Amino acid sequence: MGFEHEVVGTTERYRGPIFDVVTDEVTMSDGGTAKRDVVRNKGAVVVVALDDDGRVVLIKQYRHALGRRIWELPAGLRDVEGEDPAVAAARELAEEVDLTAGRMEKLVEVHTSPGFSTEHVVIFLARDLAPVPDADRFDRHDEEADLEVVRVSLDDAIAMILRGEITNAAAVAGLLAAARAL
Repeated sequence: MGFEHEVVGTTERYRGPIFDVVTDEVTMSDGGTAKRDVVRNKGAVVVVALDDDGRVVLIKQYRHALGRRIWELPAGLRDVEGEDPAVAAARELAEEVDLTAGRMEKLVEVHTSPGFSTEHVVIFLARDLAPVPDADRFDRHDEEADLEVVRVSLDDAIAMILRGEITNAAAVAGLLAAARAL
């Protein structure tokens, strides 16, 4: 077993609704300490929604940090305390692409940027898709107001990854895991 790193001090830098930023002072195996900035994130869920024709649902959404729209999978924060990840995934599927799933199976879990973030993403495979009734549809706003929603074959989605058209880490992991699982 390796050296056990311990946090000997923490300085809060930012507290926000989605994430917090702290600087931890951590013991190092050489006997010293080092400061490490950490983004503490609530975590997220991602859904690979696969229809009966073998197509996956992709969304193109504006991401301000990148200054452009990128292809992703339906996803959202785990911002309801104690909510089961599968329930959160079903909620996000309904909110973002107006779909329900008869089956929701966990595919894989990933830490998106473990060098500085605690973000933990649980990725699900949704099957037996059905539309959300018009009267029950979510009123999308902000970046979600103009989502582009498409369905492409899983093979085409994998090709999009390999061409660099899908770069969202959780989408890449989810699509590759779905391809392997199937």
